[in-house]
Amino acid sequence: MGANIGVSVAEYLHTSFPDLDREYRNGELVERALPDYLHSRVQLLLGVIFEALRKQFSLYACPELRVKLREGVYLIPDLCVYQGVPPGAVPDTPPLVAIEILSPDDRWGAVREKLEEYKAWGVAHVWLVDPHGKRLYHCDGGRCEGALSEVTALALPEFGVEITPSQIFE
Repeated sequence: MGANIGVSVAEYLHTSFPDLDREYRNGELVERALPDYLHSRVQLLLGVIFEALRKQFSLYACPELRVKLREGVYLIPDLCVYQGVPPGAVPDTPPLVAIEILSPDDRWGAVREKLEEYKAWGVAHVWLVDPHGKRLYHCDGGRCEGALSEVTALALPEFGVEITPSQIFE
């Protein structure tokens, strides 16, 4: 994955890319792994699940939304979920849930770094979904580093919600 140097935040936020949107790190445009069918399918099904919960719990699922973690760093979770009110155009407050879905071209180190950044930003539920291995993971405690655990379901205990593999893997 390549990067371009010397792009301002304003230019980044006003750019539409002809293919997959890019993330932004301190003046560099960072390409993201190209999703495949399984990635896209799981992303859609997770979005549908959260949309079904929207009215009951005021949850707003946002696929591929640019979020501002801090000055100069904008990431794009595969899916993030906000509670209460819909987020603004480029939210700078952490969502309730940030989900990354593995693609065949993802680099493990880069994925773990993103998960760690979401947790450090204050995201309560940081999840990783592997559609190829049909596995679910979440970050335990305050950090993801060394605390990424495989789970049998993705849980939002504060709402009594569990998302099982059978709901998102075919």
